[in-house]
Amino acid sequence: MEHRKLEKLGIAPSLLGFGCMRFPLTEEGNINEAEAEKMLDTAIAAGVNYIDTAYPYHNGDSEPFVGRVLKKYDRNSFYLATKLPVWQIKTLDDAKRIFQEQFERLDVDYVDFYLLHCLDKEKWQTVLDLGIIPYMEGLQKDGKIRYFGFSFHDDFETFKAIAEYRSWDFCQIQYNYVDTDIQAGDRGYELTEELGIPLVIMEPIKGGSLATLPEDVTLPFREFHPDASISSWALRWVASKPNVKVVLSGMSTQEQVEDNLKTFSNFQPLSLKEKEIVANVAAAIKARTKNGCTGCSYCMPCPCGVNIPQNFRIWNDLSMYRNIDRIKQMYFKELEEGARANQCQECGQCEEVCPQSLSIRENLKQVWQEMNAL
Repeated sequence: MEHRKLEKLGIAPSLLGFGCMRFPLTEEGNINEAEAEKMLDTAIAAGVNYIDTAYPYHNGDSEPFVGRVLKKYDRNSFYLATKLPVWQIKTLDDAKRIFQEQFERLDVDYVDFYLLHCLDKEKWQTVLDLGIIPYMEGLQKDGKIRYFGFSFHDDFETFKAIAEYRSWDFCQIQYNYVDTDIQAGDRGYELTEELGIPLVIMEPIKGGSLATLPEDVTLPFREFHPDASISSWALRWVASKPNVKVVLSGMSTQEQVEDNLKTFSNFQPLSLKEKEIVANVAAAIKARTKNGCTGCSYCMPCPCGVNIPQNFRIWNDLSMYRNIDRIKQMYFKELEEGARANQCQECGQCEEVCPQSLSIRENLKQVWQEMNAL
C-alpha cells in the first residue's frame, strides 16, 4: 500500500482511505456488521490506515460501529477522521454537545482528522457567526483533535474564501475526471497547491457512476488495460495528482475492497497516454449530456414547484452514466413528488429568463417520459 507523506503534518497516511458511509446492509437496512468488519479488516491488513466516518453516516450508526471495530487495533496504527455536522448546529453549545457525543460513540481519546462537514456559503457563515473555529482550535490545543480541516460542496469562489481564511491542516473536496469544473474542481486543486493545503478526495468515482459506464464509452479503457476495472481508472486519475494525499472510497462489498487494494497496493500514476485516454472518455461522457443546464437557477422558483435544475441534472446523469438504480433513487425517493417534471404547467416563465435559451417545457416532458420508462 502506498503511503503519501503530508510534509506539513509530518505523517504518511495510506493513499487509499476507507470511507465508512456505504457499508453493506442487512435486509432491515442496518449495517451488516459481520461483512463490514471483514472488509475493514482486509483493508487494514493490506496497509490502509485512514478510516473516514461522520456523525450522520448510516443514520448515526457508522461512528459507534467503526469505534468498536478499531478497538482491536493499536491506536497509533491508524488515522481516524470524522466530521461536525454544521447544518445541525444552531449554537456553540450544539457543537460542544455533538463533539462530546462523537467521542463517546467512537470511544477514543482523540480524533486524528476532524472536519467541518459539507461546507457551503451558508454553513460557512454559521461557522463564523457562532465562533466554531476558535472552539475547534481550543480542542486542537488540548489534544482532542490533531488536524483540523473541512469538507466542501459549493462553488469555487466560496471554496477560495474558506481556503484562504486560515492555515488549514488539510481539506476534503469532491473531485473526479468528469467534474473538473464543478464545485472546487481543477481551480480548487490548483489553489490548494498554492496554499500548501494537503487534499483528501471524496467521490473519486462519483458515487459509483464512473464504475458503471456504458460499454461504448469505456471501450478505450478495456482495450488498453483489459484486466483493469473501470473504477480503477477514476481512482488512478485523481491519485496521480501530487497534492492528493488520501483518496476515499466508500466501499460496499468485499470485491470492491479487493479491487481498490489491487489499484493502490502497487500504485502506478497515469502515463501520458493513459491521461489522454481518460480525457477522451470524459469528453465522450459529457457529449451524452441531454441539455446544457448549468444549474444557475435563474429559472427558479418555478410557480408550479418544479425543481427544474435538479430534474435536468438527474436526466443528464441518466444519459451520461446509465446508473439506473442510482437514478431511480435520486428521482423517485430523494426528489419530492411536487418538484418532479410532471408538475410543469407549461407557463413558459422559466424559458423567458434562461441564459442558455433551453427548451425547458419540452425537455421536462422528456424527463418525465424517460424516468417513467426506467
